[in-house]
Amino acid sequence: RSLPLLEKLFQNESGCIPYRWKNYWIRGVLSIPMISSFFLITYMGPIALIVAVMGVQIKCFHEIITIGYRVYHSYELPWFRTLSWYFLICVNYFFYGETVADYFGGLVQREEPLQFLARYHRFISFALYLAGFCMFVLSLVKKHYRLQFYMFAWTHVTLLIVVTQSHLVIQNLFEGMIWFIVPISIVICNDIMAYLFGFFFGRTPLIKLSPKKTWEGFIGGFFSTVIIGFIMAHLMSRFQYFVCPVEFNSETNRFSVECEPSDLFVMQEYTLPAVLQNALKWETVNLYPFAIHSVFLSSFASLIGPFGGFFASGFKRAFKIKDFASTIPGHGGIMDRFDCQYLMATFTHVYIGSFVRGPNPSKVFQQLLMLQPEQQLGIFHTLHSHLRERGMLPPAATQTE
Repeated sequence: RSLPLLEKLFQNESGCIPYRWKNYWIRGVLSIPMISSFFLITYMGPIALIVAVMGVQIKCFHEIITIGYRVYHSYELPWFRTLSWYFLICVNYFFYGETVADYFGGLVQREEPLQFLARYHRFISFALYLAGFCMFVLSLVKKHYRLQFYMFAWTHVTLLIVVTQSHLVIQNLFEGMIWFIVPISIVICNDIMAYLFGFFFGRTPLIKLSPKKTWEGFIGGFFSTVIIGFIMAHLMSRFQYFVCPVEFNSETNRFSVECEPSDLFVMQEYTLPAVLQNALKWETVNLYPFAIHSVFLSSFASLIGPFGGFFASGFKRAFKIKDFASTIPGHGGIMDRFDCQYLMATFTHVYIGSFVRGPNPSKVFQQLLMLQPEQQLGIFHTLHSHLRERGMLPPAATQTE
């Protein structure tokens, strides 16, 4: 009911609302429930986040595939709509099966059907894909060869962009919810702040692919994102719920996020460079190491992340469409909101593997549980001998041996 009253605030002398302000108002209002939903799902825990990621993935796949159908007029191609969704199921079965094998070893060991599926998971996944591949070959029609191969490639590129990268989002989640929440939040922050700075101060065009993007918005979004990302990382590093790896407890059949925080989330004292010491009159500063990592994550989200949006803009211009869909008024489709998120998820996964994560004891243990008892015993004796040679076993253990 308040919408007509608020709209009057933006009306010009002729009684019309300029498109620029109307779009600003619609995007601003709808951003509030979108951000609120994100925090609500985060509060509900890892299962809700995994389900949400899968839902977003399916919707993004649907939007891109639908564009292919419309652009190439491929509605009449035999079996192709069915095959597109079949390949999505196959790829999801492969990736989620890998996740179950890695992180749910205790549950797999208790259920005999799951043991069989885990043992032959990759063969089953490959067999399912081969079945789809053969169905595609059998569906080829003489007058539609080129069109059918266009759509076959379209489907696979879509799977590469959407499904594989959404799988990395879930992998980041299992490293600790902070590795899921912070990257997503700083991309949202950069998008909002760049929009606000560009809206009020933008004068200089940034790139031809996105005429509305400006240097003022780009620079303002960068500094705002780094500051907000740093503050968010500093605050979240205090809570085990965010920093502990997400692990499945086979006894309670629930996820647990309790642990002794790693050094990454323990306050450390750092000596400032001489230049900053003279400027701030401080010699040292206490920080969480993760807050420093957040600066690099925020910098990527601000400087390189927008290129995911530019890529999406180029894609839409190539096929003469304004948005991927009209799911969210003022925002376009779900893919329009997640074009930068997928690039950010990939960078976060690579960053963790390159600069943060060492071997994961929990993941190694889950993999050991998948082995036969005699194999587990052989590894035990090998590890025992190795530790004894290094003098790391207590004397009592050596005497017992």
